[in-house]
Amino acid sequence: MAVYLDPPLWPAHGTRFSHLISDSSLEELHAFARAAGIPERAFDGDHYDVAEARYDALVAAGAVPVEGRVLVRKLIGSGLRIPARRRSGSLKLPLLTRWNEVLPGHDALFLDLLDRWGEEHRKYHGRTHLLAVLEALDKLTAPERPPRTVLLAAWFHDAVYLGIAGEDEEASARLAEERLEDAGLPAAEVDEVARLVRMTAEHRPDPDDGPAGLLSDADLSVLGGGTDEYARYLAAVRQDFAHIGDADFAAGRAAVVRQLLDLDPLFHTARGRELWQDAARRNLAAELG
Repeated sequence: MAVYLDPPLWPAHGTRFSHLISDSSLEELHAFARAAGIPERAFDGDHYDVAEARYDALVAAGAVPVEGRVLVRKLIGSGLRIPARRRSGSLKLPLLTRWNEVLPGHDALFLDLLDRWGEEHRKYHGRTHLLAVLEALDKLTAPERPPRTVLLAAWFHDAVYLGIAGEDEEASARLAEERLEDAGLPAAEVDEVARLVRMTAEHRPDPDDGPAGLLSDADLSVLGGGTDEYARYLAAVRQDFAHIGDADFAAGRAAVVRQLLDLDPLFHTARGRELWQDAARRNLAAELG
């Protein structure tokens, strides 16, 4: 039983914040927070946000300092982590940890992307989807890490989302080109990220295009979920298009499902086919029926 604290890396309100968790119980976490004078409003479902100025005092009080990735593993291992589908929608802790693994030192860009993925009109194409795509890439490439260009393309692939097929992907690709060039990435990497983002408009990568196959499979991995997960996905997609009447939405959605069923292959990596293809085709066929 212990309370853990990661480094103050999260920028907000003119300072930086750490995250405080317990590896055993929320009761232990709340008791520690009360004793340290941390207000209840700093609690965010499974952790406390604490300002950088408190870091040394919390360590002196018994919090164990660990790296961000270790803290996330401790939280998952405790069973206290709130799954992505049940979170309040912030997901800042797991997303910040992942961002710092792919492009550390670019806090302003991270915050901009986080704000974009958290826009109010997004229900499916929000932060939960972003995290799911990143986690799917982990599954597809384990035990290796996904290429940086593929990870950055995942971060940007729906960064602009207005619900306009083709235009959203093009605008997201242009955003990636602008922001990653400003961040100082080599031109070849910037071009590759933008190319991968544009690919997600059709999900038809060339057979020998490994990076595009990875991103396409991760983006479509939700199709291969269980019955309940797929039902939640459909409900969220309907909310994304709440401004469209039922008849028009049904017609448009049927066209999308037919297009997905026509993809051959639907998943482009051997691991993706193993994980999701059979369930995805069952789910899509059942939805169309």
